[in-house]
Amino acid sequence: MKMKKLNYYTGEGLKKLKEELNHLKSKGRIDMAKQIAEARDKGDLSENAEYDAAKNAQGLLELRISKLEALLSNATVIDQSKLNTEVISLLNTVKIKNKKTNTIISYKLTPEEESNLTEGKISVTSPIGKSLIGKKKGDVVTVKAPGGNIEFEIIEISIVL
Repeated sequence: MKMKKLNYYTGEGLKKLKEELNHLKSKGRIDMAKQIAEARDKGDLSENAEYDAAKNAQGLLELRISKLEALLSNATVIDQSKLNTEVISLLNTVKIKNKKTNTIISYKLTPEEESNLTEGKISVTSPIGKSLIGKKKGDVVTVKAPGGNIEFEIIEISIVL
């Protein structure tokens, strides 16, 4: 028997996914049906590029809906009371120093769907995220990057929700 993979989210992240799914299933499908109807009214379907584009967009909409439904069916909210600052885990904010440049960067480790680099949120499945999970303050990690390996020292582990 295959174990189903749990998808971990913050309460906020799970709420956003549910809102997106509800929007796509209601307004998204209605808008798509209107686009297809308008394109169909423009004549011969065999030569109607607008109709083909609308049908393709409908397929992508349904694919996104299916993906969201699958993610939500295995979703679980992270128990934030069990987070600690001894060992890096999901939802920790980590301050790291590039050993070569002495640049200090701070990242919050998030589930993949909640990552946003401009907000300082990186996925635990990213190269940096993977290298940090399970490490402690003072540890040095090596991240494989396209330009070569980069060493980071873990300066601080905190919980910023």
